[in-house]
Amino acid sequence: MASNASNLASWDVDKVEQWLSENGFDSYVDLFCKTHKMDGLCLQTLTERDLKEPPMYIKVLGDVKRLWLAIVELRKSCGNCRKSLNYSRTSTPDDLKSVGDFSDGRIFTDASDSDIDPPEILLRLSSVGDTGRTLLAVVYCVMVLIITSLTMTVVHDRVPDMNRYPPLPDIFLDNMPLVPWAFYICELSASIMGFILALVIVMHKHRLILIRRICAIVGTVFLLRCVTMFLTSLSVPGVHLECSGKIYGDWETRLKRAFTIFFGGGLALNGVRSCGDYMYSGHTCAVTLLNFFISEYTPRRWSFLHTICWLLNIFGIFFILAAHEHYSIDVFIAFYISSRIFLYYHALANAQSLDNRAKLRTRIWFPLFWFFESNCKFKGRIPNEYEWPITCNTFTHQG
Repeated sequence: MASNASNLASWDVDKVEQWLSENGFDSYVDLFCKTHKMDGLCLQTLTERDLKEPPMYIKVLGDVKRLWLAIVELRKSCGNCRKSLNYSRTSTPDDLKSVGDFSDGRIFTDASDSDIDPPEILLRLSSVGDTGRTLLAVVYCVMVLIITSLTMTVVHDRVPDMNRYPPLPDIFLDNMPLVPWAFYICELSASIMGFILALVIVMHKHRLILIRRICAIVGTVFLLRCVTMFLTSLSVPGVHLECSGKIYGDWETRLKRAFTIFFGGGLALNGVRSCGDYMYSGHTCAVTLLNFFISEYTPRRWSFLHTICWLLNIFGIFFILAAHEHYSIDVFIAFYISSRIFLYYHALANAQSLDNRAKLRTRIWFPLFWFFESNCKFKGRIPNEYEWPITCNTFTHQG
């Protein structure tokens, strides 16, 4: 080999171009050197996955394998290439693993590649930009909320006859007197937190990621609620509720009512009243997720705001029960499911520096999460930085 590989880390783009030509890869000179400005340091950190996936996206498998083996041989001839790299604490395990262990002659193979190569459709999906993913997340959430509204009209027609099926025994409702105005206070609490979260979204520097996560989690929680509402119809929890089934018999009427519920946000403050949508409580999901999102995406030292939101969350749930609008089990399950989905989603999002085998399992078991988060520029917790959304003057507040 004409080029001196012992100083690979010091190679410039021209030397990489020379090496490619000497090894018969002239057709990839433009891709490596002109488009992606590959120097010696980049070659040391390159992985086989990088060759297959966007932005390089080499379609010829034989060329991928030949290029990868040539790069491996080049690294082996460097000796201990890890010494020539100055790694910082921000280096990811994948980066370190891809350049390590070449001094003893071992060839690194991506764990996920050894199991299965991602289909072309997944590669194309992974190349969708941040704005495209956010728009798809918004569409997903809106569609789920429309389906939820339609499901509410269906279960309203199936609500059990109040004369034949009285309210079920409930330890809280049986010992709590009815407070007629309590449900409106719950919705007022949700509205206050909704306004706060809207301000956080507008001012957050990484608002697209925030919107994407809100839509993904809200959509998933309410899609699961559609299933539980439809499967089992519980009797009305309070005799004060005026519920009579079979009032949305035809689908045209149901669709009109569904859009009324959707545009009214499902709020009694906007004149929306429904029966049969008990398992589980949508209002509890709303106040819980609002609280969690505000707490997650504001600086930790804003403890006063976090305390206020937790109080609004807890009292919002209490007022739902005080109004006898839901059974206690509805509220408990709603809080548990919404909080767990929020925490699991963020635990996965904050642990994206896992090994490739774990990433493969994530792609299989959590495809929606994989699509929305696979190319996120943050591999850990998103910094809470804020800026004016319109002007160029920004103020940054590290959370």
